[in-house]
Amino acid sequence: MNDFLKTTWLYGLAFLLPLGLSLVLTPVLRALALRFGHLDKPTDIKTHKVPTPLLGGTAIFIAFTLSLLAMRFYTSFPTGTLRDLRVILLGGGVMFLLGFIDDMYKPHGLGVKTKFAVQFAVAAFTALYGIRINFIQPDYLGFGLSVLWIVGVSNAFNIIDIMDGLSAGQAALAAFGFLLIAFPSESIYVNFASASLAGAAAGFLPYNFSKKFKIFMGDSGSLLCGFVLAVVALGTRYSDVNPLGVYAPLFILAVPIYDTIFVSVLRLRRGHSPFIGSKDHFALRLEKIGFSRRQVVRLASLATLALALFAWLMTQVPLAWGILIAGVLGVEFILIGIAIAKIKI
Repeated sequence: MNDFLKTTWLYGLAFLLPLGLSLVLTPVLRALALRFGHLDKPTDIKTHKVPTPLLGGTAIFIAFTLSLLAMRFYTSFPTGTLRDLRVILLGGGVMFLLGFIDDMYKPHGLGVKTKFAVQFAVAAFTALYGIRINFIQPDYLGFGLSVLWIVGVSNAFNIIDIMDGLSAGQAALAAFGFLLIAFPSESIYVNFASASLAGAAAGFLPYNFSKKFKIFMGDSGSLLCGFVLAVVALGTRYSDVNPLGVYAPLFILAVPIYDTIFVSVLRLRRGHSPFIGSKDHFALRLEKIGFSRRQVVRLASLATLALALFAWLMTQVPLAWGILIAGVLGVEFILIGIAIAKIKI
């Protein structure tokens, strides 16, 4: 087996192992959630109608963590890769626990200040450890933007988790996008973490869509997915061909980032806090004009898949073509955003 096939097999295994674990663990944890009453109950700002088990994030976390640990013993990681994976597992573990505790205290949850304090501490630790933006100078500015990026993306996947399959589907597709750009490369931790998260999130999705066996991943799952994707976005090279390649992560993560900015701006314009939930989301606006929830999730998934392919293309083409791609996509986003904002909720 040549090196390329061996590498492909390893990343395939890194996807299939958490996929299988997640498929097995999710119904088990659903049963435990029902047994101990760990349910997400409907409120005025939520869109589900009945109390729903809330341990899907735990299945994703266990599947993701166990698969990376298993791959550690199945293959030989370079020292730097082990170091980076430890940071992802440690930081992701803290984010998972933060979300899990917040889920335990629903519907009110932990306070905004408490959650942000922990998130900023985890993000600062990650950046200090070396996983950060390196192309922006001076260093303190790159450090600060790295912290804001990690906290922002982590919360973006939490904010977009308002419809079955939306946040987890975005996480799985975005992870594949980062794997596409990083593979094959020396960014081994990006590849393994991306493949493992994609598998863990994909294994959860059938139950999230199910009517009979429905389960939510909760803040524990959305914060974990957002954190891992924010970190892997900082771990690979984008600008070997043209400098605009560094913006590829913005395209891969465009849907959750867009929704976060969209709802925050609309809430602030009404004089409301951007941290208090509401029904301003683009997905709910599309539902309002006649799209079914499955159609909304499919549209969002197709958008992320297309954007991931364009992001990869931006890292491969000359600068002039990169400018054209970025310009066209930017204009399209603005026009779509204006059209969606006009839909009344």
